[in-house]
Amino acid sequence: MDKEQLVSQTASRTDDKLETGLVQAPAKPNGLESVYEPIRNEMEAVESILRNELTNEVPFVDELLKHSWLVGGKRIRPAFLLLCGASCGTPSRAHFQTAAALEMIHTATLVHDDILDEALTRRHRATANSTWGNKVSVLLGDYLFTHSFHVASLSESCEALRMLAVASNRVCEGEMRQNAWQGKFDLTESDYLQMITEKTAELCGVSCRLGAFLSGASQEHCDNYESYGRSLGVAFQVIDDVLDLVGKPNQVGKTLGTDLVNQKPTLPVIHCLQNMAPTEQEQFKLILADPSSNCETLMPFLENTDSICYARSVAEQHAEGAIKFAESLPSSPAAASLRDLAQFVLNRSH
Repeated sequence: MDKEQLVSQTASRTDDKLETGLVQAPAKPNGLESVYEPIRNEMEAVESILRNELTNEVPFVDELLKHSWLVGGKRIRPAFLLLCGASCGTPSRAHFQTAAALEMIHTATLVHDDILDEALTRRHRATANSTWGNKVSVLLGDYLFTHSFHVASLSESCEALRMLAVASNRVCEGEMRQNAWQGKFDLTESDYLQMITEKTAELCGVSCRLGAFLSGASQEHCDNYESYGRSLGVAFQVIDDVLDLVGKPNQVGKTLGTDLVNQKPTLPVIHCLQNMAPTEQEQFKLILADPSSNCETLMPFLENTDSICYARSVAEQHAEGAIKFAESLPSSPAAASLRDLAQFVLNRSH
């Protein structure tokens, strides 16, 4: 069976339990259509797997799983995996299954994040916790985590499963570290970067490594692809922290200001605290500790220390390294998209 037949067969497998036409697929993110073009058919195959796997014969469970499928947004992690796989080989069914599993793991972390943040919206939709409550949402996140490993097992690669398990543990470690540091705004920048490397960059890095690994790349090449993904993951989270402070809700599509409400130390705030006059630090800390404070209250301090621009510059440094790696790859549509994807992460507004 050739590649086109394999992709077509995988994409055409629709579960009879999915009520076609009654559920609208997640819209393609603006600015990513051309980036995803070299793997358009492969992404459709992954989407088909997600549709089929996120359905259930129990109506209430089915409703929850449909919600988790629809709340999916940019599908960046599957795109990482498929583009890296395509840049050094030919994506196979193992790539599709593993990419779908990665997206399910990522979605599980979002469901649990929304509970912790008490967020009301994500991707312009009501969160699971705001709709069904925390108890149901915890179970939904657990279901997505556990079922993702069943989906990944269909890749028939024990090593891929091991990578996913290790990465999932590191993501949870990053989340626990973040919660342990709640209210500790005097963190060093190094501590912060370590936290987001685990919390966000880990899944991006393993996505890229898995794509290369499943295409038969050498250990050295897999390491380089993983570094590319980690760099972009760090850049993505730093920009996310910036958008939580200065983004527009109608563009970002989720509840903003949750980092401040939940006392999460982020790079703009850490930088601001370290670079303001000592006489202002106590006042700034009181504002951070006040539950009635909002992003507008912080802005004069952040502007005085140029902390938003500084955070963007840190994101740029990490993205530039990823762009250089993508440009070093043999010329191909997939390699060009890896470069463009790095630029998208840096310039995104949502």
